[in-house]
Amino acid sequence: MSISSPAYPLLLERTLAAPRAAVWRCWTEPELLCQWFCPKPWGVSHAEMELFPGGRFFTHMVGPNGEQVPNPGVFLTVDAGRQLVFTDAFVSAWVPSAKPFMVGDIAFADSADGGTHYIARALHWTESDQKQHEAMGFHQGWDAATKQLEALAASL
Repeated sequence: MSISSPAYPLLLERTLAAPRAAVWRCWTEPELLCQWFCPKPWGVSHAEMELFPGGRFFTHMVGPNGEQVPNPGVFLTVDAGRQLVFTDAFVSAWVPSAKPFMVGDIAFADSADGGTHYIARALHWTESDQKQHEAMGFHQGWDAATKQLEALAASL
């Protein structure tokens, strides 16, 4: 995996006990993504994916107290089975959003034990955005969601 070094990253790196093809499916099939993408008790009620650069990547997150968080964005890179890069910097195709927050860079590789070497990075434009994401619970939340991802992928 070739990974650059941006100025304001947050990183989660794990070896998942699930095959790469299953982990990829969980990231690229909306009905599977809805099952794991948010740490419980949050969830995703709806997801849309157009798996090509500029294609729509939309999730609608719902909280335990009725919170509604729509997240429009686009894919920047789709390298089947290897890498997904997405951002909220655009709301559709190349239409800029009002305030970009991050780029998600997800890398997948086979691990020696038959699992998946998994790297998830949240890349931010500013240090303030990075610190806000940390304060929102990036490490705990992305770790919990990754455990949910691993369990679902292992069950496929």
